Amino acid sequence: MATQAELQSLLRFLSGDAKIPLASAMGKVKDLRNAGLTRQVRQYLMTIQGIFADDKLSKQVLNAAKRVTKKRSAADALPASPPSPTKRKKRDTSLSDPLTPTEMEQSLELPSCKMGEEELSKVVLFTNRAPLVLAFAVALLKHTMPHQPLSSRLSLAQAVVSANSRSKAMSLGLEKGKSAEEEGWGQGQPSVRIMGREVRVLRRWGYDIQGEESSSDPKDTEEGGPTVSNSTNPGTEPALWGLDLEALRRSNTSQPSNASSRISGELPIYTAQSARSYLLKAFTTAPPSSESPDPPKKKSATAVAAEKEHNLGLLLGALDSLYGSWSHVLAKEELDRRAWGWYVNVRPDVETGVAGWGGKGEVKLSDILNLKRKL
Repeated sequence: MATQAELQSLLRFLSGDAKIPLASAMGKVKDLRNAGLTRQVRQYLMTIQGIFADDKLSKQVLNAAKRVTKKRSAADALPASPPSPTKRKKRDTSLSDPLTPTEMEQSLELPSCKMGEEELSKVVLFTNRAPLVLAFAVALLKHTMPHQPLSSRLSLAQAVVSANSRSKAMSLGLEKGKSAEEEGWGQGQPSVRIMGREVRVLRRWGYDIQGEESSSDPKDTEEGGPTVSNSTNPGTEPALWGLDLEALRRSNTSQPSNASSRISGELPIYTAQSARSYLLKAFTTAPPSSESPDPPKKKSATAVAAEKEHNLGLLLGALDSLYGSWSHVLAKEELDRRAWGWYVNVRPDVETGVAGWGGKGEVKLSDILNLKRKL
């Protein structure tokens, strides 16, 4: 039986080297595996023609295989040379032991809030809309998908922000054409609904915080899809990544992909680290009114960073209080449905149209707390 690594390698070969559209490649991987061609595709022309049922695609696959084989042979023939000190240093760093799931989650911890609601209600932040959507989504997923680790919640929330930003850009005429989702780049991938948006996801098989990463391979269901139980929470959805379809489309059209995305296997995801970094830099304290007699004092970069981190903790505390007041009386689906409306009620006011794109404004935490369920 082909291992997961072999299947990913085969998918990478078909969609990358052979330039087969990802949707088509994903549909043929199982057939190629069943034919025993996971490692020696290039040696079986007749079998490949039977699988793809298209002479042009079959030759495309074989030609790509020849190019890859030729490159590997040439690389093997080159004499080994010692790396430069700089390259050696970078290589040693990259080969260091990867973080365990527990270490990964600990490294992503977000600031907490130790302030009472009376004090919170006096806080006014200054930000733009995108990071506020991100904060709303991250806090929401803690209540609607409690079994998802923080790394997954950050990735999924960033996927929501990106989808929302693209929709807004389309409505303003800043972007044109169909989205990657509309063109079918997410076909075959599972999805979840967050704040009313369907987000394509990548399952993180074996990611177990308590028992660390599992070494078991996913098995095939009758429908051909993988299925494993989450060893941390049996019977629940495994940990997820938010899938970056726009980066996937760009990478398959020879254009540079978004720097905030990283390839996981073959598919680009929204990284938890990028989402966390975005949150930590986004929320300043609202500037004093123009009527204030004392001009604001200039702060050091360290003080500004500390203030932003503190503000993020206050915002997440207010949001957690909001969601927590409703989570025990509303179904998860209803809580998700209401979240977007709550965001709209408190988002910063900006100019309409293109002039307001990326604009900043005030966010009063009292407005968030006023949305709590009244006892």
